[in-house]
Amino acid sequence: MADMAKADIAKADMAQNTISTLAGSIGAGLSCACPRCGRGKLFRGFLSLRARCDVCGLDYSFADSGDGPAVFIMFLAGAIVVGAALVTEAQYHPPYWVHAALWLPLIFILTLGPLRPMKGLMIALQYHHKAAESRFGGADKS
Repeated sequence: MADMAKADIAKADMAQNTISTLAGSIGAGLSCACPRCGRGKLFRGFLSLRARCDVCGLDYSFADSGDGPAVFIMFLAGAIVVGAALVTEAQYHPPYWVHAALWLPLIFILTLGPLRPMKGLMIALQYHHKAAESRFGGADKS
C-alpha cells in the first residue's frame, strides 16, 4: 500500500515538473536533456539515444530526428565556410595549403559541434508538438 502511495506522489510530482512551454522544450533540446522533465540525459553516446529517461521514465522510442539536424547544419556550415573562403581568396589570394589549414578545422568545428544539440532540439520539438508518423490517403480500406 505504501508503494502505491509513493508511486502516486511521484506521478503527481512529475506532472508538476513537466515542460509545457515551447521555450522550455527548446532549452531542454539544446541542453540535450529529456524533453518531458528537462533533467534526464537524452544521449548515451555522441548521437545515440538512451532507451528512456532516468528521471521521469519517458520512453525515447518515439524520437526519430532522421537526417534533419545534419542537413540544417550542412547548409549553415557550408554557407559560412564557402563565403569565408571566397572572401579570403578574393582579398588575399593565399596558396591552397592555407585554405586547407583554415577551412578544414572550421568545417569540423561547425559541423560536429552543433550536431548533438541540434538533434536534441529536433527530438524535443517532436515531443512538444506531439509529432508522429502520418498516413497519407486516410484510413486503410482493406
